[in-house]
Amino acid sequence: MTQPTTTLALALRDGGYAKAPTPQVPDSLAPFLDLRDVPLPGLAPGQVLIAVILSPVNPSDLFFVQGGYGQPRVQGQAAGFEGVGRVIATNGADALIGQRVAFLGTGTGAWAKHAIADAALCIPLDEAVSDIDGAALIVNPLTAVALVERARSGGQAFVVNAAGSQLGRLILGLARDEGLTAIAVIRRPGEEDALRDAGAAEVLVTSDPAFRAQAAAVIKAHKPRVLLDAVGDQATADLFFAMPSGARWVSYGKMSDDAPSLTQMGQFIFMDKHIEGFWLSRWLPSAPADRVAAVVAQVQTRFATGTWTTRVATELTLDQAIDGILPAYATSSGKVMIRP
Repeated sequence: MTQPTTTLALALRDGGYAKAPTPQVPDSLAPFLDLRDVPLPGLAPGQVLIAVILSPVNPSDLFFVQGGYGQPRVQGQAAGFEGVGRVIATNGADALIGQRVAFLGTGTGAWAKHAIADAALCIPLDEAVSDIDGAALIVNPLTAVALVERARSGGQAFVVNAAGSQLGRLILGLARDEGLTAIAVIRRPGEEDALRDAGAAEVLVTSDPAFRAQAAAVIKAHKPRVLLDAVGDQATADLFFAMPSGARWVSYGKMSDDAPSLTQMGQFIFMDKHIEGFWLSRWLPSAPADRVAAVVAQVQTRFATGTWTTRVATELTLDQAIDGILPAYATSSGKVMIRP
């Protein structure tokens, strides 16, 4: 088989970082992406070429294409952090030829017909894992396991906001199975019963007029000392300051465009409270290899057995994606998938 030298992709129009803060969701993707053929560089040692089957749209992708994520854009390179596909060529990783793998697009992005990835970051998939689950097997599931591990270090109970998201539901199910008490926080009513079924012990709705009183009662009853935060708004800060001594606020996302006010700074001094960040791209290379292997095996098993599933809002082709991603993203908490 002749190795392709170009591929059709959703290519980044700009490189580097944005010059101003970026919103979680832009008004349009047209200023940031072009649909066009892009060159495929030769494979470096330890890299593989993948024929992409499916790739999800994650919140981190939307930050990245705008230049607001923690790594710079490369102008003209495909966007998209992860996906599932079949390995069609390698440079030194021949055992992966023909295998269906979940991958991180480390050489090129995943929103394309072909992607280049480091073989070490490709996960050969069990036949029982669907393409849909395989496409979203790395970013959210590995983050869920790592965050629940942090939550467990704070005791029995913890708080997680944006709990209706795909990642939030993964966290809830894992927490329930590990005997932890997860307090789910969402912005709008309507999903309370579904989140309890997913594993939440309590559900708080920030738009409810009784939110503050309900939150105070739940915190008094369960004494959570870890807050897993994907939002970063004032309601998050208020929850944190209502938590007991020794509480940790773990920020792993920024869905809100409005910065919170830290109104009780004395708590950091007198109550030993801390704010810290979590980024999977930092956790993966720093974690021991045997720990990462165990987490990957755990994640595959949960998807293969149906314990975890990936909810899908819609599937789009590459030529539908620039106009279609944001409307679908705004109307569903399921994943938007790109099928090139």
